[in-house]
Amino acid sequence: MATTSWFYWALLSAVFAALTAIFAKIGIQNVDSDLATLIRTAFIIVILAGFVWFAGKWSNPLALSAKTWLFLGLSAVATGASWVCYFRALKLGDASKVAPVDKLSLVLVAVFAFAFLGEQLTLKDWAGIALVASGVLLLAIKG
Repeated sequence: MATTSWFYWALLSAVFAALTAIFAKIGIQNVDSDLATLIRTAFIIVILAGFVWFAGKWSNPLALSAKTWLFLGLSAVATGASWVCYFRALKLGDASKVAPVDKLSLVLVAVFAFAFLGEQLTLKDWAGIALVASGVLLLAIKG
């Protein structure tokens, strides 16, 4: 169970990501997408701060290494850019089209993990990645 527990968390992540697209598409109908992203981010900060506090996981963030701060900061910049782009795409397009293209990130994560983290991928892994990429292109093509 311990070796597969990541799968259940990842599956829950997918469910919440799907709900994110639906709720966001409804929520941005009468608001600028960038302002909507800011409002969403404010909610996330409050919710996560409460979660960390009540779960007893708070520790001094100043005790973290400079490398940790750098890469968490870069991750935050990438997340913010992703959210701004995602909300803008949702504002302009159908959620059923935007979300699959957004999931092209699955392909990019695999490629980046191979290139930058040295993760080894099997032929089966690459075949799955190619199928995901093909599916994204199939869904994105108008017709």
